[in-house]
Amino acid sequence: MTTFVPQPRLLRSPRHRDWPRYPEPALPAREDTPPAAADVVIVGAGPAGLAVAAALWHLGVHDVVLVDRTGPPAARLLDRIDGLDQRVLRSPYEHHPGVEGYRDCELRDFARMHWSLLTAVERREVRMSQAGHRSVVPVDVFEAYCRHTAAIHRVTERLWAADVHTVEPDGDRVLVLGGGFRITARQVVLCLGEERRDAPSGWLAGPRPAEIGYWDEPVPPGVDREVVVGAGLTAAHLINNALDRGTRVAWVLRGDAERYQCSDVNASFFRAEGRARFDSLRQPVSWDARLALMARERRASVMFEFQPLLREAEADGRLTVHRGTDLRAVTGGGVELTDGASVAGDHVVLALGTVPAIGLGLLSDELVGARDGWPDLDERTLAYRRAPGVFAAGAASCMVLGPAARNLDGHRLATARIAATIAAHVREGAAVHV
Repeated sequence: MTTFVPQPRLLRSPRHRDWPRYPEPALPAREDTPPAAADVVIVGAGPAGLAVAAALWHLGVHDVVLVDRTGPPAARLLDRIDGLDQRVLRSPYEHHPGVEGYRDCELRDFARMHWSLLTAVERREVRMSQAGHRSVVPVDVFEAYCRHTAAIHRVTERLWAADVHTVEPDGDRVLVLGGGFRITARQVVLCLGEERRDAPSGWLAGPRPAEIGYWDEPVPPGVDREVVVGAGLTAAHLINNALDRGTRVAWVLRGDAERYQCSDVNASFFRAEGRARFDSLRQPVSWDARLALMARERRASVMFEFQPLLREAEADGRLTVHRGTDLRAVTGGGVELTDGASVAGDHVVLALGTVPAIGLGLLSDELVGARDGWPDLDERTLAYRRAPGVFAAGAASCMVLGPAARNLDGHRLATARIAATIAAHVREGAAVHV
């Protein structure tokens, strides 16, 4: 078995270069709020929302409105990435928020078109991808590609920055309600992404002190001793950033050892044979079997390029690692471990991962039909069984598509099912009935 081991130099890929932009027509004057009616409303303009909008454009469905709390395509994802000073994605060039089966410019093509802007290391990664080897995509290339995809599929002019409060099926239509607006749609696609995982209730006694933060919050200035709790890639970035600032770090790692691996989902799940293990349309797959696969295949991943950096910091005393013990409490002065030890620090950062947003809070609990944290979706269309005019793309579709649904490649798989279903019913002039 060949192991993919990216080198630490990839962590320093340049950010915020001046990429040429695809010429966009001048946007017509429009209201500050979305229109009152549309064939399709997409809630969320991250990579999944961008893929759905682009696919519908190819299928001739142009009466589409996107509503996103942040605004520009993929802005929330990129804000989180930049908050960690992450310079490369963990998805290869083959995985991109484009559309399967159409002659769009794909992510690798886009990188080659802008060859002169790439560093020598980045060019080597493109060549690796062309040769069929595992490759790493710079965040800069990914962001510019998202802007390009949004421009050529006319996404930007159909996107409003606003909060959606409620999605409510109403006969053969779906109402989308938000701050100061109401849209009546034939179909709605929820592309909600993932939210950070909060600390267990037993860890904190009362309100969270200012000395305790989460991975997606800025670290206050003047921290001399930082405690990082978490085993994955986010924790590795936080530790590396703190070490770069000259901060001494204590890393609380509940596992017995770090997982240095190239993917937190086995690569087989990105291929047809892996996805078939979740495909109940072909063969019976029990719910318990899917849960077991999800639990086993979705693992924290520090990534190999951090290995020499973190081991060197541990060897010279800048990093102290507490392995194989759980937390009992988190306080403003550090953390208490279940073995009775205390780890002191000026600031504690909790990097506990993320959980898929499955529609709870927008749809009623009854319509989501959640089971073990997953929504009740139709296997063929990814529509909510109890709300057949509403679809789920992205991480929420894991129990149908498998763990790859949380990855960019999985967004394309979900999009293919959803867009084809919506386009057929838009052409028929009818609402979707599953």
